[in-house]
Amino acid sequence: MNCRDCQFALPDLLLDPATPASLKAQAHIDSCAQCREELESLQATMSLLDAWEVPEPSAYFDQKLAVLLREEQAKAPAGWFERLRSRLLFNTGRQFRPALAGAFALALLIGGGTFADLSLSNPAKPATSATVTDLQVLDKNDQALQTMDLLLQDEGSADDASGVPAS
Repeated sequence: MNCRDCQFALPDLLLDPATPASLKAQAHIDSCAQCREELESLQATMSLLDAWEVPEPSAYFDQKLAVLLREEQAKAPAGWFERLRSRLLFNTGRQFRPALAGAFALALLIGGGTFADLSLSNPAKPATSATVTDLQVLDKNDQALQTMDLLLQDEGSADDASGVPAS
C-alpha cells in the first residue's frame, strides 16, 4: 500500500480498525513515519471532539432568530443589485417558476416549429432495400441495352442497303 491509498483509508482505520483495508493501512502505518504522524493527528482531533460538549441554546433562541430574520428581510436594499441578491437569498424561488415555465414553453415551441419545418421541407423517402435498388438499376440498364440494340439494327439495315458489310 502506498501513502496515497493509506490517506484514503485513515478514516476507516479510525472508525473501524477490524476491516481488511484497515489492516493493510495499519501495516503501512507501522512502516511509514509520515502516515503514522497523520494518524496520530487525526486520533488527537477525534479525542478532542469526543471531549467537547455542546452548549445549551438559550430558551428564546428561536424567537430571537425569527425576529432577526424578519428585520433583515424588511430592510430596504441599497440598489437593484442588492434587491436582486436579497430576493435570491431570502425567497424560496416560487416567483421564478412562472417565468421559467414560460421560457421552457417558448423553447419547446421554437424547437418544435424548427423540427416541423425541417421535416416538411425534406420529406423523407421511404427506405428501399439494396435488392430493390439493384433490380431498378438492372431494369434501367436493360432498357438502355434494348435501345442500343434497336439503334444498331437500324444502322445495320442502312448498311445492307448500301452494299457494305456490317462489321
